[in-house]
Amino acid sequence: MATLLIAVIYAAFIGLGIPDSLFGASWPSIYTEFGLPFSLGGLVTGICFVGTTISSLLSSRLIKRFGTNKLTAGCTLLTAFALLGYSLSGHFIFLCIFSVPLGLGAGSIDTGLNNYVALHYSASRMSFLHCFYGVGVTVSPFIMTLVFRNGMNWRTGYRIAAFIQFGLALLLIVTLPVWKKVHGEENVSEDEFETLSLRQAAGIRGVKVMWLLFVCSVVIEASAGGWCSTFLVENRRASNEFAAAAVTFYYLGMTIGRFLSGVVARKLHSWKIVKLGLMVLGVALALLAFVPNNYVTVGALMLIGIGNGPMFPNFNYLAPENFGEKRSAAIIGTQMAVSSAAFLAGQVCCGLLGQALGMRVFPLYLIAFYVLMLAVFARGTRIWTMPRLFGGRAEKAR
Repeated sequence: MATLLIAVIYAAFIGLGIPDSLFGASWPSIYTEFGLPFSLGGLVTGICFVGTTISSLLSSRLIKRFGTNKLTAGCTLLTAFALLGYSLSGHFIFLCIFSVPLGLGAGSIDTGLNNYVALHYSASRMSFLHCFYGVGVTVSPFIMTLVFRNGMNWRTGYRIAAFIQFGLALLLIVTLPVWKKVHGEENVSEDEFETLSLRQAAGIRGVKVMWLLFVCSVVIEASAGGWCSTFLVENRRASNEFAAAAVTFYYLGMTIGRFLSGVVARKLHSWKIVKLGLMVLGVALALLAFVPNNYVTVGALMLIGIGNGPMFPNFNYLAPENFGEKRSAAIIGTQMAVSSAAFLAGQVCCGLLGQALGMRVFPLYLIAFYVLMLAVFARGTRIWTMPRLFGGRAEKAR
């Protein structure tokens, strides 16, 4: 039963990842079909992540009412209907409308499963969880690449993704009783499960530092995934097929980075893994900015995924350790909300800057947030203990 449950949780995170990379890979075809400026892609993803922000902030209350299992199943079904709606959209406004349920569903899935794994499993399991998110975001552009290669349009890719999501929703519904059998009823009493407003969370020492780390990492992740294909098409004159394949390699790198994080988490503390990721990320961004070759760019994008990929799961896993298990769901909810806001602002700003100045600003934009992340990381070393950052061992699996 325990093995079945973790497999179901991993499958749910594949479903969480499927929509996130699909839009970036398909957007060049969508804006061409609808005759739109490419910067409007930031509006679609922005609406989606407004929904994600709202549901993330409400997630601790939703978990208390429904439990993580029912919430995850219901929200996966909601995202499946949203993807199907995308495939049927005949106008840009409908893409915006269906982005609302897509975002609402994703926020609750993300917060609920991150908190559940942080409480019940090890740091290694958390990284593997996000590795399976990487599987989802890698599969989507691969599907879109095959769709384009076979002469079909982006709508077919969205229909395929919707059917996969419906299948995952059915799996989650059928396996609802397994959660209780493995870990018992979730303890959601007021004494054991605290809810916090955004302002209350901000007053806790270290929370703002974690928010900023999330912002920097998420802006790099979202902008790289959402705009790398447009960068290759507009700035490097690559074909739509090549650009979609590049997105696949970017998310493959993210998957590899999170898998490696899960392996080394048995030996290294999460902060040490973050430090190693920052080193890889710095090399990758230098290649992206200073070597104007399309194949090197694809390699650089893959390295960005490897370096930045472990950040998100390790930051989330640290929530119970840094702030206490009683507050973890609420804190993770605020982290997801801040991350969603960063997706919104980061992608929109990148698109607007690219539209105004040309997509040559894309690498410089990523570098700016990398430098900020280094500064915030240095601040974090003064809040949390140095042994964790330089060679500390991971806590044992619970």
